[in-house]
Amino acid sequence: MKEFRGGIIRMFEQGKSGYQIAQDINLHAKTVNRIIKRYQETGSYSDKQRSERPRRPLNSPDLNLMDYSIWSILEAKACSKPHQSIEALKKSFVKAWNAIPQDIIDKAVDDFPKRLKKCIETRGGHFENK
Repeated sequence: MKEFRGGIIRMFEQGKSGYQIAQDINLHAKTVNRIIKRYQETGSYSDKQRSERPRRPLNSPDLNLMDYSIWSILEAKACSKPHQSIEALKKSFVKAWNAIPQDIIDKAVDDFPKRLKKCIETRGGHFENK
């Protein structure tokens, strides 16, 4: 859409209406009118400034041992049936946690440095933990 903005503004300044411009370049009239409105309000047709907050990555890496490894085991065991209360759910999680073999927990801890390295190599992008 950026490539059309300059042309839309030139056509608008030459006296064409937003509807006429939309017809001429085969764009939706709302899109053309939004570009014209932004130009009238700001004097520019470039993108709006974003806030100064840093943007979160689209695919946030999950580096929590519980989230990528242990949680699925706990969830499968503790949430396989409905619970009558929060207290019953808590007890179910404690029971499920105590039932996880130590070697599975050890493996999750041992795999963590490899997972961290893959995350760094992909600069926080998607990676498979194989």
